[in-house]
Amino acid sequence: MDDDRTIPANLHIVPFIGTTKLSKLTAPVVRAFTDKLLENGRSPTLTKYIKRSLGSLLADAQERGLAIRNPVHEVRHKRKKAEARDARGSKLKVGVNIPTPDEIKSIIHAAKGRWRPFLLTAIFSGLRASELRGLRWQDVDLKKAELHVRQRADRRGTIGAPKSAAGERTVPLPPTIVNTLREWRLACPKSELDLVFPNGKGKVEFHVNVIQRGLWPTLVNAGVVTQTGAPKYTGLHALRHFYACWCINRKATGGLELPPKEVQDRMGHSSITVTMDVYGHLFPRGDDSAELAAAEAALFSTN
Repeated sequence: MDDDRTIPANLHIVPFIGTTKLSKLTAPVVRAFTDKLLENGRSPTLTKYIKRSLGSLLADAQERGLAIRNPVHEVRHKRKKAEARDARGSKLKVGVNIPTPDEIKSIIHAAKGRWRPFLLTAIFSGLRASELRGLRWQDVDLKKAELHVRQRADRRGTIGAPKSAAGERTVPLPPTIVNTLREWRLACPKSELDLVFPNGKGKVEFHVNVIQRGLWPTLVNAGVVTQTGAPKYTGLHALRHFYACWCINRKATGGLELPPKEVQDRMGHSSITVTMDVYGHLFPRGDDSAELAAAEAALFSTN
């Protein structure tokens, strides 16, 4: 089933409830199952998709007469308010939400086949998954080493305008990506839509395939996994976060050291407020100790 609900059962379902009989699969069992997923490093978003995939499997079992009911439909779809607040309020952290430089090196080394140009472009352009899936060759200028974001493909594969007016932008490409795309262009499947990263039939690639067949296997092969062996980063947004960090970090540490406004432009954010709310804590800060000491001395001076 090629939609966003398809999750590898052997990776996320079988290890936890694979031996449970269908007759014993109840709403409390499903609730405990989702709790275990969260405890074992799955994100709330991935857990939602896993539960949805389990529901699809049980629905199929019902149609075949193998199950009487679908307990997934009996579980209430709500999150605790405290958990929601924590998810919104927590800051992005390198090694937690953002791949480290060493992890990125491992990912680049492990990326193979048709997923290599896709993942490398994601890492070094910061494009959203929808923008990568909707990217056209006519919007890639290899001579000028830049690409233009002019359209996107939603989860259903429908082509449309970028997420916002600011989403339409130009992103410079490093030499490695230019060479990678030049080679990929020769092997890229023919596409009536002129897509840079189409599926084998030249159509828009399903988002779920990008994650399950491209990102996750690459992370596993790269050794970028959790303690349970699951992919450490569940979505392509982690690579977008890395790109933002690369733009922000000092040149001395291998970054581009760009000012906030330019980071906003490259990320396609609708306002500088969005950029600073998400990445403001990552911008380098100078040593203020001397200035603080001088200010304190002036404040308490008796003169």
